[in-house]
Amino acid sequence: MSEAYDNEKTATSHDHTRTARINPRIISDATIGLSDGLTVPFALTAGLSALGDSNIVIYSGFAELIAGGISMGLGGYLGAKSEAEAYYAALSETKAIVTHDSQKAASLVRGTFSSYDFSETALQEITISLLASPDHMVDFLMRFHHQLTEADYAPSRAYISGLTIALGYVSGGLVALLPYLFVANIKDAFTGSVFLMAAALFIFGYAKTRLVGESNRGVCLKNGVQMTVLGGVAAGAAMGCVKAIGS
Repeated sequence: MSEAYDNEKTATSHDHTRTARINPRIISDATIGLSDGLTVPFALTAGLSALGDSNIVIYSGFAELIAGGISMGLGGYLGAKSEAEAYYAALSETKAIVTHDSQKAASLVRGTFSSYDFSETALQEITISLLASPDHMVDFLMRFHHQLTEADYAPSRAYISGLTIALGYVSGGLVALLPYLFVANIKDAFTGSVFLMAAALFIFGYAKTRLVGESNRGVCLKNGVQMTVLGGVAAGAAMGCVKAIGS
């Protein structure tokens, strides 16, 4: 009996391991940072490469990476912090309703199930059960009525978001800048930067689709191509603006 239980526990643990997923918010933040990092610094270095001086491209590129990474990171931090503040404001309001206005709390519970075909008896039993436990009522309303989960708005979330976006931006920018560091001929460096950027966009588009749980290779390939095309269009537009201003 003990051996069967251990085997079942091990199988369950393996199932959890196989179904583990990276938080989609982290994937989203990384996508924002990396896509901007692959396009904006690429456009800047491509425009500056017309001057024919690799040093100007490299120094300007690193300066842009530092400034852009800090700016993007702060933007991600402040955005996530604002979301957390909105969450805790909703939590405070929900606690006040549950504590001081049980009728409104019951109405919110019924409203949550309004699109489902529950019987009146079932709704009444659920409502009574939740009203008997204020903590459970608050948790229920936050999760299912407001559709807000505490784990998504933890205080550390703002730091993780800012750091993820900043690292994504710097990593993407370094991809576009690397050829200028190792290739003497600036035209060859530009060509290498184009190929590296396209490859990085495709790989990231493919990988992020796999990381969120998609197992269909066709879908992953499609998303990789889509990110390459969209990133290329954005980079081309930005590079065109740089060249137009420079001329």
